[in-house]
Amino acid sequence: MQAPESTSTKPYLLRALYEWCNDNGLTPYVAVKVDASVRVPMEYVKDNEIVLNISMDATSALQLDNDFISFKARFGGQPREIVVPIERVMAIYARENGQGMAFPVSEVTAASLPQASAVDDANGEDPPPSAPQRPGLRRIK
Repeated sequence: MQAPESTSTKPYLLRALYEWCNDNGLTPYVAVKVDASVRVPMEYVKDNEIVLNISMDATSALQLDNDFISFKARFGGQPREIVVPIERVMAIYARENGQGMAFPVSEVTAASLPQASAVDDANGEDPPPSAPQRPGLRRIK
């Protein structure tokens, strides 16, 4: 008899680190590897990646489900609905100190995606350095 397949730990870790950021007054960011399955403003995607501020101040209707992160936010003053499959999340970390966790993500499958300068949140702040290079991140497999 085979053991039942367990669910991924990734969505649980994302929720835990999101909660940790909130409990400590930190701003949670997620770095996302963009492909055709990700619904984000493509004009803010750079090198097939986007960094999103998922704090309570920057989002509304945030849902951190087992399969997707979804929320509403403003980009350049325009309201947008964001949907990110959990498997496309490269990292979650605190903007203020870089502490968080990085995750493996498969390569982009979409042939070509528009390139633009990245803006990470509805407040129009410059994005932080790429998440996987931030200190304090640990890559899990």
